[in-house]
Parts: sequence; C-alpha cells; structure tokens
Amino acid sequence: MEDMSNIDLVEGDEGRMCINTEWGAFGDDGTLEDVRTEFDRDLDLGSLNPGRQLFEKMISGLYLGELVRLVLLKMAKAGLLFGGKISSTLHTKGKIETRHVAAMEKYKEGLANTREILTDLGLEPSEADCIAVQHVCTIISFRSANLCAAALAAILTRLRENKKLLRLRTTVGVDGTLYKIHPQYPKRLHKVVRKLVPNCDVRFLLSESGSTKGAAMVTAVASRVQAKRKQIDRVLALFRLTREQLVGVQDKMRAELEYGLKRDTHPLATVKMLPTYVCGMPDGTEKGKFLALDLGGTNFRVLLVKVRSGRRSVRMYHKIFAIPLEVMQGTGEELFDHIVQCIADFLDYMGLKGAPLPLGFTFSFPCRQTSIDKGALVEWTKGFKATDCEGEDMVDMLREAIKRRNEFDLDIVAVVNDTVGTMMTCGYEDPNCEIGLIAGTGSNVCYMEEMSNIELVEGDKGKMCINTEWGGFGDNGCINDIRTQYDKEVDEGSLNPGKQRYEKMTSGMYLGEIVRQILIDLTKQGLLFRGHISERLRTRGIFETKFLSQIESDRLALLQVRRILQELGLDSTCEDSIVVKEVCGAVSRRAAQLCGAGMAAIVEKRRENQGLEHLKITVGVDGTLYKLHPHFSWILQETVRELAPRCDVTFMLSEDGSGKGAALITAVAKRLQQAPKGK
Repeated sequence: MEDMSNIDLVEGDEGRMCINTEWGAFGDDGTLEDVRTEFDRDLDLGSLNPGRQLFEKMISGLYLGELVRLVLLKMAKAGLLFGGKISSTLHTKGKIETRHVAAMEKYKEGLANTREILTDLGLEPSEADCIAVQHVCTIISFRSANLCAAALAAILTRLRENKKLLRLRTTVGVDGTLYKIHPQYPKRLHKVVRKLVPNCDVRFLLSESGSTKGAAMVTAVASRVQAKRKQIDRVLALFRLTREQLVGVQDKMRAELEYGLKRDTHPLATVKMLPTYVCGMPDGTEKGKFLALDLGGTNFRVLLVKVRSGRRSVRMYHKIFAIPLEVMQGTGEELFDHIVQCIADFLDYMGLKGAPLPLGFTFSFPCRQTSIDKGALVEWTKGFKATDCEGEDMVDMLREAIKRRNEFDLDIVAVVNDTVGTMMTCGYEDPNCEIGLIAGTGSNVCYMEEMSNIELVEGDKGKMCINTEWGGFGDNGCINDIRTQYDKEVDEGSLNPGKQRYEKMTSGMYLGEIVRQILIDLTKQGLLFRGHISERLRTRGIFETKFLSQIESDRLALLQVRRILQELGLDSTCEDSIVVKEVCGAVSRRAAQLCGAGMAAIVEKRRENQGLEHLKITVGVDGTLYKLHPHFSWILQETVRELAPRCDVTFMLSEDGSGKGAALITAVAKRLQQAPKGK
C-alpha cells in the first residue's frame, strides 16, 4: 500500500493505493549482473522471454527446478556426480520441478526422496551423489529466499519511512506453491527479513484462497463504491436533458415570445417582450463625446466615449464603482444618490463638469419603455431590492438625483438595456447582427422584431429591438417538468421566489448556488466530505461563477481542483474533488443547453418572420459565463445548431456592449434629433 502522494501516475494526494510492483522484471536493466550466475544466464537464454523477468527467473518456483538441473548437468559432465554418466532425461529441459526440489529438501525423508527422484531421471546415484544433490537444492532455494527477503525488506523500509515511524508493525499476506510446499522456504525467508529490517515487526499470514476469496473481497469493495457511484449518478441524471426535452423548451419559449408580443396576452406573459424604441443602427456619421452609465450588477461604471465620424472607431475612458449591498437593498433615493455621487467623481476625474454631455443610461433590468428616453422599472432582478422604484421612470429618478446634488447637468438621451447595447456594438461591425445575448450574472436576449408583429406599439413599418426579458420564462410553471428539487431550493432561498425561474437555471448568479445545494444533499447522503456538512458549505453564495469556470477547466489537475475547494473552506478528498467537478459540469451543461434551446426559438422565429428557407444571422454576446467558462459557449452553440438546423448562426463577442453600445445608441438618437425635418 503506497501513499497516493508518491504515485505520480494517478491523480490525488491523500490516502493510499495498492501498487502491483511486478518485481519479476527487477534486474532487466542489468542491476543484478553482479549476482547472476552462468546457470541463470543459460536458463534465461533457453526461456521464452530472454532478457526479461530476470529476478523472477532467480527466485520463482517455475525456474528453481530448472536451475538445479543445469547445475547437476554441469557437475555430471565434470565427473563430479553420477560417475560422469548423464542420462537423456537429465538433458531434457523441465524434468526437475519445484516439487522435486521441495521433496529432496525434506528434513527426514529428503535423502530417500532424492534417490528416488534421481533414479526416475535414469541416473544411478550413490549416497554421496544424493547428499551433493540435496546440497545443490538447498543452495538454490536458499538463494531464492534470500533475494526475495532482500526485495521485501526494501518495501518494508519504504512503508516505515512513508509512515515516518521508528518501528513498523505490519503483516505480509503470502500465497504460492513455493512458500506453501517447500519445507524450509518460509523459515528462511522470515529469518532473513528480520535480519535485514530489525526495526520492522513483520507477521507473515498464509492467504486462504487469495485469488478467489481475495477477488471476491475486492469485488465487494468495488460493489460498495459502485453503489455510491449509482447514488451520485442518480442526482446528476436530473440535469441531463434529452433532445426531446430541449425541443419542448424551444417550443414553449416560442409560444411565450408570441404571448409577450400580443396586446391581449402581454399583461400575463412571463416573457415580457418589452419594446426598446431602438429602430436603427449607426451609419458612420455619428460624432462627438458621449457619457454612458452602466448599472447591471454589483458594480457601476461611468464612461466617456468619443465617437469619430466616418471612421467607425471609438475611444473610451471609464471608472468602476462598487454598489454596496445596503445601497442595492435600501431606498431608491439612496441608490440614485449613490449613482450621481459616482458620476460626480468621474466628471471631476475627467475635468468635464462644464456643458452637459449627451448621456446613455444602460439599465440592465426589465423596463417598460414609452420612448427611447423613458423607461419604467417593471421589477428588480439580480439581487437588487431598492424600494420605491418599481413602476417609476428610471430616467426621472436619475434627473431628480442630479437636481438634488445641484453640481452639474446632463442631457439624458436614451435608457438602454445591456442586451440591446451588446447587439448594437456588434451590429456596428457586422450588419447581420440582429440578436443580443447576455450570459453572465444574469441571462437575457434582445432581437430585431418586425413592427407589424409588435401589437404594443403603433405602426407596422420597419423593425424595432425587443428586450425579451426571457429570465421570467417558466414563471407560469411551463418548465416545471425539468426543474429539480435543487432549483426549487435555490428559488425559495432567493430574494424573488417564484420569479425569473429560467434565469435561475441558466445564469452565473445562480449556478454556483445550485451546485452548493447538490453538494449539501450528497453530503447528507454520506457521499461527499465524509458526510460532514461544514459551516462553509452552509454559506449561501460561496460558489461564484469564477470558481465553476476554474473547476471545470480541462487544464486543471485534480489537485488544483482540490486546492480551490480548500480555498473555499471545504476539506475535500481527491474523490470528493472528482464528484464536485462532475456536479459543476452537469449544472453548467444544462444551463448552456437551456440557453441554446431558447436561442433556437428566437433564430427560428427570425427565419420564419423573413419567410426564408435558410437564415444567416449573427448574435452579439457578452457576459462572464459565456466568456470565461471553458465549455458553456460551445455547448450553447452546439445546441442551437442541433435545434435550428436551417439557421446559420454566428456568435460574436461584444466589445463592451453596455458602455460602448449605450454611447452608440445615444449618438444615433442625437443624430436623428438633429437631422433636418423630412430627412
């Protein structure tokens, strides 16, 4: 049993593993040449595998009898035995076996046995011949016991040093005909071992049916491990979605998109399909300096974006500010006062507190817009709970906070969702981009819809960007068939139970929490962390998306996964680390597949809207889950390819959609405001 930390061929560093040494090959590299004899070499040359298993050929029962035969043959040829007479049988390979050697070395009847065996070989031995042959057998079997003891002593010393003991007490299980039938072999072996390792107390225990009973015991242990594995697999199976289930999600998403667009069904629709009043893309004539605000998570950014006319290039400067939890969950007035404080710091930093600059406000929460610069918050998501905001116009709240500060003024031109900004940024470079996807802290999609299909807005010419707010998909129970007990636990423990159910299955903010709930359940079942639920594991939010991305990295060895878990305060074995990695993989794979099924519904809708047999379209993408997770992006893309085979979908990474995109939308809006009437 070797310490796992010493076995480089196997991942893991705790516990022990049984090593099958295959020590018969010891000496194949020449290290035993100083103790090998001419008889060993002759035996080796006549064997089926010359040059291999040299140690085994010096110690094992298969070869001892043959070594005795070769020695007797040479002595007879030299006239030292049998009066120099050699029978044809003595010339025949394999005629002396280990059982013969054992019989000849027996204490009382050994001499008689020797005479009988030699006579059977066609020889006429004298009493002196019999004594000499007995002596040859003893020398060869004793050498075997000595060599075996020396090698065993090396292993016992290693065990003692591994355990850092001054004295080792251990048992050696033994099987094999040489040990069992030879009358002197065990005693000789034991004596030499004790002499070579005096600081080891070694007990030798004869195995009872080692190859059958032992195999059964190994099988019993394996069965126990297999039963544990089956329990883990049962949990992971809940997250494996069939093609049929994914098609079901795609079809249900398609139906919910339609409900959200229609005036009659919109009020009850879970996928809100909010008009954004963004109806055009940049044409390259936009120019000037624009401010952009980006509020969509725990950080808030203020940006200055310089757009150069005709060059389709922008320069950006920004600062990042934290939003404390007490502000996220305080009053609306406190939240917007904090935002204005951040803007003031940035304007001071950039020396821009003069004339009011046009501003685009990326507000990454569901908003009901009545124009490009008016957006009433439908509901908070992503952990925000600021009071007195839902139903209020976010632009008005920002303007009031600026007035309260009374230091500067801003021309707020557009309120923009980050998903729309992502689409706009990619559309600036690729005219085929008509969809924006955020796969990060939250999950959302926007796309260009025909005005004729948007019953909430007057007019039927052209297209308008729709902010789907698809995170609410399933809030009516339509995907309950694929929700697990762990999804329900995460939902019940969230700030908005019963809402944003699809987002809670697909976005980075919640995936780690699903993983944590699974780990708690597996630990309760005694399948992880030795059945001990640590206080750390009870802590909500310890599994951030970045840890999932790190744990699932193909380049990460098991020891590194274990190190990450230890950094999280989880005392894991390497076996635990394997399971945790599998759990993370199952949860993130399902998230990517669900996201892909939703995207397949949208691209198919775009294809049918345009009456095309085959659609070529680009999706602008942003979000840490898509960008940083090692597998999320390709699983998402594969799912879309499988579920929407008539759509050729290119996924394009957005370059700062929430900042640059907001500025571009603002620039387009200013251009349209300043355009002469009738143009």
